[in-house]
Amino acid sequence: MAVQNSIAPAQAQKTKADLTCTYKAGDAEVKLSPATVKQYLVTGDPTNVTNQEIVMFINLCKYQQLNPFLREAYLIKYGSQPAQLVVGKAAFEARAERDGRYEGYDAGIVVQKEDKTLEYRKGTLVLPEERLVGGWAEIYVAGYKTPIYTTVSLGEYSTGKSVWAQKPATMIRKVAKMQALREAFPNALSGMYTADELGGSEDELPHQEIEQPQQEVVVEVKAEPEILDGSDLL
Repeated sequence: MAVQNSIAPAQAQKTKADLTCTYKAGDAEVKLSPATVKQYLVTGDPTNVTNQEIVMFINLCKYQQLNPFLREAYLIKYGSQPAQLVVGKAAFEARAERDGRYEGYDAGIVVQKEDKTLEYRKGTLVLPEERLVGGWAEIYVAGYKTPIYTTVSLGEYSTGKSVWAQKPATMIRKVAKMQALREAFPNALSGMYTADELGGSEDELPHQEIEQPQQEVVVEVKAEPEILDGSDLL
């Protein structure tokens, strides 16, 4: 049942202004409002996205200085399922590379061989007689005696569908790398997750850039009184 908006027009207008923010992302100035997010930046079903999910997405972009118009961040919403807020892999890697301590990485997969032993292999090659069981990654950080090392289990992340069914080795290797990067640079990457880590695939998301609207977008955003005043979050 739809929630009736009992907020006075003046208060609703103030709330709308409070939820609009402008910030720098790289060399670009990004302006986000709930209406702009709903009109341009929802992947899936924008009619079902909630105000709370929009506010969370705006805050993710603002505080992590991500430009969603360049597909550095996605708000994914299907049906009544909770929205997923994910960061593009390229933005993830660029953030790590901007840290002066980053010195590269190694990554690969974990396979179980015919004799049941495990091999930690670079790349994504799996032979027909072998079983893919996971991925691994090492991130090299200047000043650290040993690299940041992460292993992940295929069973924890693979949905067995779509890209995960077609390219499981490629997918689990990417997950391992993203986890290792986040552990290596927690200040830059904390709270940021890629679609691959959440059981989806970035390969299935739109990649074309969106031109940022120059004028205010007029789109109805259903009121949810308990979360409309999001100024304390911005």
